[in-house]
Amino acid sequence: MRPLICGLLAILAGSVPAGAQEWPTKPVRIVVPFGAGSTPDIIMRLIADRLQATSKQTIVIENRPGASGNTGTDLVAKAAPDGTTVGISILGPLGLNTLLFARMPYDPFNDLALVTRLTDQPSVLAVNAGVPAKTTAELVALLKREPGKFNFGSIGNGSLSHLAMEAIAMASGTTIVHIPYAGSPQAVTALMRGDVQMVCLPAISVVSQAKTGKLRMLAVTSPKRSALLPDLPTLREGGIDVEANAWNGLVAPGKTPEPVVAAIARAVNETLRDPGIRAKLGAQMMEPIGTSPAEFRAFRDAEMKRWTPVVKAAGIKPN
Repeated sequence: MRPLICGLLAILAGSVPAGAQEWPTKPVRIVVPFGAGSTPDIIMRLIADRLQATSKQTIVIENRPGASGNTGTDLVAKAAPDGTTVGISILGPLGLNTLLFARMPYDPFNDLALVTRLTDQPSVLAVNAGVPAKTTAELVALLKREPGKFNFGSIGNGSLSHLAMEAIAMASGTTIVHIPYAGSPQAVTALMRGDVQMVCLPAISVVSQAKTGKLRMLAVTSPKRSALLPDLPTLREGGIDVEANAWNGLVAPGKTPEPVVAAIARAVNETLRDPGIRAKLGAQMMEPIGTSPAEFRAFRDAEMKRWTPVVKAAGIKPN
């Protein structure tokens, strides 16, 4: 009997990840490569507050905007690889900016450890209320009849809001004039004033203004209808095969040991499963995700394959 019991205990012990450890066990700095009040900033402050409460460790948010997210992400890449510095980032600084900038201060494919994908948010294709199109198909027909006549707003060259509209233009075989703005609020204001006729922006920035009657939401960019906006059709339903959800993820310095990266992922993913956090993210039109590091890397690589042809075909350069 004793050998059998010992054997069972050995099997159970083997089911626990080798080298598993806790995180955080020391004060942590979380770098946000965008300004205070930005979507990544909101997400990280929610997660940091919960982590600080559960771990009893001090967690400090440091906003370091600049160079389309490169400045803050570079800070993470060059930090000590010991789990005391992590950051949130998006596709641009995690790979796409290598196509936009002649030189990068870090190598996003080797100098960063991708930890976990944090949230996903559908973008919404919306038009000024004066545009005579109530569906994606009607908008495409209008663009084809009058190519080059209409403008779209974005939050900057190479941003998802820019790429999404360029992809829509390419998929519909037409041309739309690009006008970049400093952020989503400015782009939505321009849409409501009629300075631009359409945008494809993160849902939270568009839905909050739809009740004014000055803009009309046509579609979401998710592969299937969003549970957050179930009555809004997808672009695919309108005949445009484009996906352009806004996502972000947690990163660490590239040489961070794998057990530490795994510990960070476990702690953050557990936080993302918290009902209170999920409710607060849902109020911001965000879906919490939580992945393994390997799943995050595969997702980033797939996104690079999706958007690289759009960047090259449109000849997109940074602001």
